[in-house]
Amino acid sequence: MKLQKLLSYVRRAVDDYNMIEEGDKIAIGVSGGKDSICLLLALKHLQRFYPKHFELEAITVSLGLPGATYDDIQTLCDEIGIHYTVVHTDIGQIIFHERKEKNPCSLCAKMRKGALNDAAEKLGCNKVALGHNKDDVVETFFMSLFYEGRINCFAPVSYLDRKKIYSIRPLMYVPEWEAKSFVVKNQINIVKNPCLVDGNTKRQETKELLAELSKNYDNLQEKVFGAIKRSNLKGWNGEI
Repeated sequence: MKLQKLLSYVRRAVDDYNMIEEGDKIAIGVSGGKDSICLLLALKHLQRFYPKHFELEAITVSLGLPGATYDDIQTLCDEIGIHYTVVHTDIGQIIFHERKEKNPCSLCAKMRKGALNDAAEKLGCNKVALGHNKDDVVETFFMSLFYEGRINCFAPVSYLDRKKIYSIRPLMYVPEWEAKSFVVKNQINIVKNPCLVDGNTKRQETKELLAELSKNYDNLQEKVFGAIKRSNLKGWNGEI
């Protein structure tokens, strides 16, 4: 995928759901994986020509696990002119060693998002951009159905009243394979996920199940994604 195509996906999502307004200061959650790197570069390039002016900050929430280094992200942020902050936490220690969580993903996600929102607030940001792609939308929908027994999915734009911060998801139209293609073709170094359960999660199980179903049902992802867009799920029909 070329930068122009990535920008077209992001611009459409931003416009469809009014993700960016004049004067916004947006914190980009950067894990260092393919999606967050795509988001970082896309928003920086969008900033150059988008009719509404906005500022950017890049934030990484470190789980405190061994093996993660963020020098490449710092270098990239320096090259494109975005201020970069690493928030050091002991989330990994708490989840894996103190609580010994058997299914750590949900708690980890909540703690990481909390740390990210706190950092964004301190930096004066009113919005946080998250790197959820199109596959994440579909997988989250099925995970809610399978594991929670409810029809639900995160919204393109959501509002955290306690922090007065909006969460936006500009990559929501980007298929995962195209995000992978973008970082490979542009020879971008990504940060290997240091999580102890990486590749062995409920999301991975759901991803593999959908891959199997897609062999028998043409355009499954597109159909499910379209159904979510047309649904009455909060945030998908213009109501935040």
